[in-house]
Amino acid sequence: MRLGLVRGMFALIVSLGAVSAAHAAVPWFALGPYGGDARSITADPGDARHLFLGTVNGWVYESHDGGKSWSRLAQIDRRDDLVIDHILVDPADPKRLVVGAWVIDRPEGGLFVSIDGGKNWYDQAEMRGQSIRSLARGTQDPKELVAGTLKGVFRSMDNGTHWTQISPPGSVEIHEVESIAIDPKDGNIIYAGTWHLPWKTTDGGEHWSNIKNGVIDDSDVFSIIVDPVHTKTVYASACSGIYKSNDGGLQFQKVQGIPSTARRTRKLMQDPRALRTVYAGTTEGLYKTLDGGQLWQRMTPADVIVNDVFVDPDNTNHVLLATDRGGVLRSEDGGASFTDSNTGFSARQVDAYASDPSVPATVYVGVVNDKTTGGVFVSHDGGVSWEQRSQGLNGNDVFSLVSLGNGGNAQLLAGTGHGVYRMTEQGTWASSNAMIYPHIPAAKPAPKKIPARGTTLHRKAVAYELPQHRGAVAAKTEHAAAVSLPDHLDAVIYSFAQQGESVYAGTSRGLMRSSNAGLEWTPVSALTMPDVRFLGEHGKMIFAASLKRMALSPDEGVSWDAIALPPDLTQIGAVGVDELGNLWVGGREGVYYSTDYGESWKTLKNLFLTQVNSIFFDAQNHRVLITAANSPFAFAVGLPSYSVTYWDSGWLLRFARPMGDHLVAASLFDGMVIQPRMVTSGFNGK
Repeated sequence: MRLGLVRGMFALIVSLGAVSAAHAAVPWFALGPYGGDARSITADPGDARHLFLGTVNGWVYESHDGGKSWSRLAQIDRRDDLVIDHILVDPADPKRLVVGAWVIDRPEGGLFVSIDGGKNWYDQAEMRGQSIRSLARGTQDPKELVAGTLKGVFRSMDNGTHWTQISPPGSVEIHEVESIAIDPKDGNIIYAGTWHLPWKTTDGGEHWSNIKNGVIDDSDVFSIIVDPVHTKTVYASACSGIYKSNDGGLQFQKVQGIPSTARRTRKLMQDPRALRTVYAGTTEGLYKTLDGGQLWQRMTPADVIVNDVFVDPDNTNHVLLATDRGGVLRSEDGGASFTDSNTGFSARQVDAYASDPSVPATVYVGVVNDKTTGGVFVSHDGGVSWEQRSQGLNGNDVFSLVSLGNGGNAQLLAGTGHGVYRMTEQGTWASSNAMIYPHIPAAKPAPKKIPARGTTLHRKAVAYELPQHRGAVAAKTEHAAAVSLPDHLDAVIYSFAQQGESVYAGTSRGLMRSSNAGLEWTPVSALTMPDVRFLGEHGKMIFAASLKRMALSPDEGVSWDAIALPPDLTQIGAVGVDELGNLWVGGREGVYYSTDYGESWKTLKNLFLTQVNSIFFDAQNHRVLITAANSPFAFAVGLPSYSVTYWDSGWLLRFARPMGDHLVAASLFDGMVIQPRMVTSGFNGK
């Protein structure tokens, strides 16, 4: 890559002197690609252009331009599992922020407070560990905060310093509180929506009543809003639809006009200047009504999952959505049209990476869990900017990438959960899963005319001993019944390895080989390993592994030898082969290498790693790059000295790759990151 470009973009020239890499305080820079899961958007009450964004991985972002661009503010409690659905900004002191967080699949979370604008946070002791699903601030008394948790409803009358449970402790009804609303004119009137039905108190929690009349039984209540002027008007959204009450919740009527009664409406938001205009963020798009809920119109495609809606109080045509996978969407015309607004915000899970050695500034990454908003992204400037290139991938996750050839002749292949895709000259993707099978005559071939090689009849011919397929060897004789083989590779493609004119694919159906740039695939029948997840290669050697087994071919896949795992290793997470012919394997218990083709295994001194998730041989720099899922360090083992160099990236990493004289890496959940400057601390680890 052009090093000067990246330095210019990020002002990367940092004077660190002799500070060791293990203690360098300079963080690696996040590069994108932009987008991912966004959960909540909140404005500074005194400055509507100053916004805060909550995520699913503990990060809080901020914007000073109304959501056009974002910057990372802080990661709450340095955890990547906190879902931040609620951020409150103190109207009297905008530097005081309160965040409610919860954890997916575990009853954990907490309430966190910042007094310096979000740079530093502490957890509130009385709410420590609670799974906070809802949080609201009073209008009449802004020091009143109410939180809904898995245990019930909690209230603070001193701006979050102290908390008291106001729902009956141990109640079998008022728990798992997903939504909270405080009456704008009377702070003692509080509405609570649970995973079952809505509730209400008129005396600050002394007594509660179930307000379920008109609501379909067993409805998860996701959002409740109270009209700030006509406070008897209450809207509630649930998995069964949207409800409206004109008498403070005594009776609800189901709002008509939104087509599916099972739609999950996660967020309701009134236009602060036109109170009969209400937005409904659902799991099937954004809806809007101009008449208090009588008629609704869908404003986005149905595949948009809306988690939060922000309407600018100064300019109500300015609307922002926090969405799953698509990040932030922005509208300047009241929701009539939306565009991506994710510059600076990246919550992508990058699983795959490829670059062309002749054009190192052009890199490709593949992401998972983002469906049509994900797929493959390309950067032509070393990650400074990205373009989505996913047309034709059909929303498939991308687990592996490989660039075949050089320069303008490079051919890009993507491995997905449903086979291989090949990038066309038009920049779109086409399925590239044609299967062919080698002609292996049976011991007693039937005297039949052999169909042409590669045809469907050839693949179904009964006069052959068929290679291993899906872990079982099928033999054909003149008396055997016909067996139909699939004519396309519909499998999970975990990894690629290029060797000369051939490319290998590690798949959920074994090892596959292509000699024509991925147009057709042939099972490598000599390897009896039905699930090949990891591949390493150098010269004529190919190293293949599943989670529990390994095998080595010294002759480009013609023959294979089983390789025993290191005695301490219980599950494989990565493999590699270096220029000396050493084998490398890593996993839960650490990283190991063998200088005798797997006869014995060694460890490197002072390199104590667990949860190893990537091993990559960097041929240009004669080193092996290693990362672990529970460590922010990227390690390089130099050859032939076996000296270890390491860098503290500040991020938990999925893999690291060379880019010029720098490293780039994939964080676990925050997209790509780049090393600000090459700073080394070496020691001999052999």
